[in-house]
Amino acid sequence: MTIALEKRGGAAFFAWLAAGMAAVLCAAGPALGGGDPERGRTVFALAAGCGCHTAKDGPVGAGGGEVPTPFGKFYGTNITPDPETGIGRWSDEEIIAAIREGIARGKGVESPAMPYYWYSGMSDADVRDLVAYLRTLPAVRQPNRPHEGEVPFARLAYRLWRWLWAPRFQPPKGRPLDLVERGRYWVDHVALCADCHTPRNWVGAIRFDLYLAGTEHGPGGGKVPNITPHETGIGDWTEDDIVNLLRTGFTPEYDNVQGWMAEVVEGKGGGPGYRDAPEEELRAIARYLRQVRPIAHTVASEGEQ
Repeated sequence: MTIALEKRGGAAFFAWLAAGMAAVLCAAGPALGGGDPERGRTVFALAAGCGCHTAKDGPVGAGGGEVPTPFGKFYGTNITPDPETGIGRWSDEEIIAAIREGIARGKGVESPAMPYYWYSGMSDADVRDLVAYLRTLPAVRQPNRPHEGEVPFARLAYRLWRWLWAPRFQPPKGRPLDLVERGRYWVDHVALCADCHTPRNWVGAIRFDLYLAGTEHGPGGGKVPNITPHETGIGDWTEDDIVNLLRTGFTPEYDNVQGWMAEVVEGKGGGPGYRDAPEEELRAIARYLRQVRPIAHTVASEGEQ
């Protein structure tokens, strides 16, 4: 896992703070060209159907998925092609900037509840294909729900958090060919296993010392178990056990996952989820998880997801 962290001095901080929003909004980067929507559907499935952007029993991508956090309750935005309430008027580059940089068109830096810092490591090809697939979703006119309990001067706070604590990842030049390395790529930068199963500190910064070791405060508001190959995690699971869980939602003990994990396996709103991803990619995830560093950290049993 490659993370580039920078030291920030006081002068640099005040220069950043004084920077105009126009400079932020121009950070979309170079145009990446058109993508393949069919391949984008696979990326969407491995991204858990972008479940935060679909309300329970709501239309795919129309927004409203709840994300409770210690800093307030956030709601996923409408990412359908509706021109009024969705992203129908956004350019591909603007959508990519939102996904990988956390910069929302016309708003600036988004809340850390949107894990753009993990998505920053998504390959150009995959993010381009994902955008192409989003363009194929049925357009749904549904206004975005305002977040609940946001801190005062929220956008400034989000910029500060991004500056100080958001990790930076370098996108690969192409999807990794090695199965284990490709599994790491999916786990960290698309499926976001690392985001959900890694705890954070009091400011929401990622605890990389407990990478994948589970947390009491998962993205759905509940416990998320340790998925490292330690006995307090999934140390006695086989590669096939992991693939089977991602495909069916059942553990080796024939217990079924609940809540957030059940939704990402099945997909929300009738959209694709992990179970719709190619077998080879699920196996890549499983093989990688069998080889990460085992960490002793008891959080919850698999059935408490």
